[in-house]
Amino acid sequence: MRTNIELDDALLEEAFRLTGVRTKKDLIHLALQELIKARQKKNLLDLAGKIQLRDDYDYKDLRQTRHAD
Repeated sequence: MRTNIELDDALLEEAFRLTGVRTKKDLIHLALQELIKARQKKNLLDLAGKIQLRDDYDYKDLRQTRHAD
C-alpha cells in the first residue's frame, strides 16, 4: 500500500542509528512489527491472575517432561 506521510527527521535518524536498517520502508516495517509484538505481549500480561489452573496442575512436572525430550 502506497502512503505519503511526514516523519520527524530526528526520530528517523535515531531509529536508523539504533536499528541499523538502511531504508525508510524497512524501518517502518520493523516499527510496525515491534508495535504489534509489544501490544500482543501487553495483552497477555492483562491476563495475569485471571486464568485459573486445575488444582492438580504441576508446572514443575511439566517443565521436567519438556526437558527430558
